[in-house]
Amino acid sequence: MSVTGHTSAAPAGQRAGTRSKSVSIRDVAKAAGVSYQTVSRVINSNSYVKESTRERVEQAIRELGFRPNSAARALAGGETRSLTVVTSNTTLYGYAAVLQGIEEAARAASFAVGISVLESDGEQDVRIAVERAVDSSGSVIVIAFDRAGVRALEAMPADFPLAAAVETPAARPAAGRPWVWIDDEAAARAATRYLLDLGHPTVHYVAIPSSTDTSRRAAGWRAALAEAGVAAPEAVGSGWDAPAGYQAGRRLARDPRATAILCGNDDLALGVIRAMHEAGRAIPDSVSVVGFDNAPQSAFYTPSLTTVHLDFAGLGRAAFAQLQEVLAGAGSPKSHPVGRPELVVRESAGAYSAAP
Repeated sequence: MSVTGHTSAAPAGQRAGTRSKSVSIRDVAKAAGVSYQTVSRVINSNSYVKESTRERVEQAIRELGFRPNSAARALAGGETRSLTVVTSNTTLYGYAAVLQGIEEAARAASFAVGISVLESDGEQDVRIAVERAVDSSGSVIVIAFDRAGVRALEAMPADFPLAAAVETPAARPAAGRPWVWIDDEAAARAATRYLLDLGHPTVHYVAIPSSTDTSRRAAGWRAALAEAGVAAPEAVGSGWDAPAGYQAGRRLARDPRATAILCGNDDLALGVIRAMHEAGRAIPDSVSVVGFDNAPQSAFYTPSLTTVHLDFAGLGRAAFAQLQEVLAGAGSPKSHPVGRPELVVRESAGAYSAAP
């Protein structure tokens, strides 16, 4: 039976301080008359807030019943703080290893870690992921290895505490950007030179998607060829995984000039190796293949994969260290590269041998 013309009293247990509807950080900000960034700072104790403002925010938190776990711990004593990692992928080796490094460093510093996944690089998906990250924690690390990550980094509020792991930038980032990266360009140059030194007339490239119009891995490959006076063949490939590498490999297998192939990651290399096997082109006798990243399984390919080792876990730890500097208010951390890429020589690359 429906009743109109009046409202009933709230049920027992639903009083000030409890709500049946989920309360967000933006609700607290509106009630306290402050920005949601200020609310995040209060609940995570990560920057100076005037005492009168802090009291107003804490009163709104109590009245609205806003108690996410990380906020409750922060208000109880500040022993645990939180961060959210914004990323478009959690399974590919590079992304997963960066996440591992962030989580290990954060756990040691008593930070709780959440993840906000970017469904695409579309404006709405990016906005939703960024708002989710800002609403749920007091700081953010963005993994910006692709266009979705870069757009999320650009969409972050200007005064929100954040750091980022990025693709190698074409130029030194401006001041105030606490970014870290691995020098992909130098690594690709070294891997390309290695194949040229084995006598191969040229080196083909199976590309990964990039966060920019020109991937620094591709730039390093082209630069090494240019230094050797060799025209760069057309890069092939448009994905991250083994099926994408397989499709690129089938195309290259039909080209007898493709005797050396640099792949944008190890998953692509796996697909290329399979395509070459099906085409009857032996590795490394007919085709040399070099990967990128040194994923754990690369040593167990048949043949084992020569690849570039990149310290992604170290990159994640460095990104967290940048974030800690931001939260400590110790000036503006300088962006910088992390670690030194290393070519790991195994069985998949050999000396050039002209076809009989």
